[in-house]
Amino acid sequence: MRAAAIRAAVVCAATLAGIGCGGRLDAGHDRPRGLLPVDDRNPVVIVQDDWSGDWLGELAVLYASSGRLTVAEVVVNSTRYWMDLDANTTGWMNLMAAARASGLKNLPPITRSVGPPLTRPANNQIDSTVANHSDGAERIVARSRELSQPFRPLVVVTGTSLTEVADAYLVDPTVTERVVVVSALGVYKAPNGELGTPNGDLDSWAAWIVSQRFQFIQIGTYYDQTTDVTAEKVSSLPPNQLGTFMARKQAKILPDLTACDQVALLSVALPDFVDSVVRVSLDVSAGFEEMKPPTLVPDDKGDDWVVTKIKGPKAGTELWQMLYDSHTFGP
Repeated sequence: MRAAAIRAAVVCAATLAGIGCGGRLDAGHDRPRGLLPVDDRNPVVIVQDDWSGDWLGELAVLYASSGRLTVAEVVVNSTRYWMDLDANTTGWMNLMAAARASGLKNLPPITRSVGPPLTRPANNQIDSTVANHSDGAERIVARSRELSQPFRPLVVVTGTSLTEVADAYLVDPTVTERVVVVSALGVYKAPNGELGTPNGDLDSWAAWIVSQRFQFIQIGTYYDQTTDVTAEKVSSLPPNQLGTFMARKQAKILPDLTACDQVALLSVALPDFVDSVVRVSLDVSAGFEEMKPPTLVPDDKGDDWVVTKIKGPKAGTELWQMLYDSHTFGP
């Protein structure tokens, strides 16, 4: 099954990307380019709420236009952090309009998704959960069928709740055979990953579902994103509509370290951004507790990963390199 193939890729990446592994991985075509089992060759769907507090959107359109990453879709939802779905969607649409007017290409469509946090069923069984059948979940399923290939699954990058991703499983359980989830979510507290604040607390039952059913990579470590585009650098932004959009947004960038949701995208698109990882599995020994975040514990045979260290300064360098590249805004 495809799920087993994805697990095999995870195992091989954990042992120097294929050395001594079975399956069809090889040191050329299939070998991961970084420490994770997915990289910039995997197609990506982004699930996000806010557009204004980080540089996730700008990085996404720059990567897409450069051809360095296939960004197939952006699913926009609302959460208690960012409650106005119309404002969230409009912000993302305005970003795409500015990018398009500036000459960027390969830009993804936007899907507006409505769906409340999932409700844990009385019997505590994942498969008894009532699905939202949200537009976002349906798009994840559809894109995975369209774009996923053996050993090159679709990556769903999230910087918001995991509601749409868990809902995709409830809509079509075979989606786990075609998708790897990479999330800016919770925190790394050695030796464990906690799937709580930020983002994990927005739908704890969804986090419980995703970390058990999908190949799941938690990015629970962050960097100071206010250094990416400082007030002093605003005048150096490109003299086009994207540059204007970013200049107006710069003061809105959140100083909270846990607000830089772009760490999930960078961990996929920039192979050397991730500096260390640990294999983990969900701790199910105590069962699900509403007020306690699900916890990922070290497990050499686990199906999930926690990124424990990143190279934060590379984020700003990458952003400015793409902004200054002579081909970025050209034909």
